[in-house]
Amino acid sequence: MKLSIDELRATAAARLQTCAQIKKMIVSRLDLPIEPDWITDDQPLFGRGLELDSLDVLELYVAIEAEFGVALYDSDMSVFGSVSRLADHVNPKLAEANSLTGA
Repeated sequence: MKLSIDELRATAAARLQTCAQIKKMIVSRLDLPIEPDWITDDQPLFGRGLELDSLDVLELYVAIEAEFGVALYDSDMSVFGSVSRLADHVNPKLAEANSLTGA
């Protein structure tokens, strides 16, 4: 499927918006002492990145479902690699839900 330039721009804008929303959610939900803009889109969430742990992931599971209406499952752990990965996982599901509701 080939996208037009306007469709590509809309997809990129939606991805940027989702990344910003995820960063704010991470900082807020985990009460991190940093600004959301300090988190880069590809910064690892574990290890040398934000140093999140398994309890943080549980909190993010709940937060993503509450914020975006997208449920994650145990097999989806790889999506917590970075903000970009989370956005790439959430955005198609949001687009699919919007197409079903006509939003």
